[in-house]
Amino acid sequence: MRIDLHTHSTASDGTDTPEELVRNAAAARLDVVALTDHDTVGGHARALAALPPGLTLVTGAELSCRLAGTSLHLLAYLFDPDEPELARERELVRDDRVPRARAMVAKLRELGVPVTWERVAEIAGDGAVGRPHIATALVELGVVATVSDAFTPEWLANGGRAYAEKHELDPFDAIRLVKAAGGVTVFAHPLAVKRGECVPESAVAELASAGLDGLEVDHMDHDPATRARLRGLAAELGLLTTGSSDYHGSRKACGLGEYTTDPEIYGEIVRRATGAFPVPGTGG
Repeated sequence: MRIDLHTHSTASDGTDTPEELVRNAAAARLDVVALTDHDTVGGHARALAALPPGLTLVTGAELSCRLAGTSLHLLAYLFDPDEPELARERELVRDDRVPRARAMVAKLRELGVPVTWERVAEIAGDGAVGRPHIATALVELGVVATVSDAFTPEWLANGGRAYAEKHELDPFDAIRLVKAAGGVTVFAHPLAVKRGECVPESAVAELASAGLDGLEVDHMDHDPATRARLRGLAAELGLLTTGSSDYHGSRKACGLGEYTTDPEIYGEIVRRATGAFPVPGTGG
């Protein structure tokens, strides 16, 4: 089985529509794909309606969190999307995305970059506007060569010159809410140092004690030494280890299925979940 547990669509900051994403996942010979848009489940219904035969969809979201001033993301899988407390928190995060993006555009203009809010909003379309949309505008203007190049201290990285904060969940609250909604949590790209400051291993241990289920180990932003370090940490803390592409369509270089999750780990995630279940495609 080929299993990719971290992808994004136009419901947040990917370039594939939900329908295109599941079709492309099938073309990439994936057996299982998780749709984990940022702080939203808005793409799930469309992905399910278009799900090709032979492909199973895992519903999820990537939740924006902050711990002691440091941003981190939690992948939440197979939770009940209608659980009211978690739904309310996702809405608060989404509602803060527009003023946050406007603030970053304003900072860029103060730095002499002729980016406009109108263009950023156009790039985002119906998706939840975020830094990748602003980064795409910077690529169009020739300020940076790639979207990834915009995520540096010079521009949009955490704490960077044009960075602006947004409403984010406390990760301990996020773990509690996801569990209450029957879901499973995995710490996304926990040591992606090029994105900015990372939480210390002591904090990961505290999150594990609070019910964190796993660490995303095999990821494009983790070099081999980092992956080995994370596997050791996961073993020490009794956490699951996953691998995934963090696919954003043409916005990032990593392709669907470039990194994958072991089928036994996937089976354990499914076993732990009670809020929702993977959906096999029957030919939508």
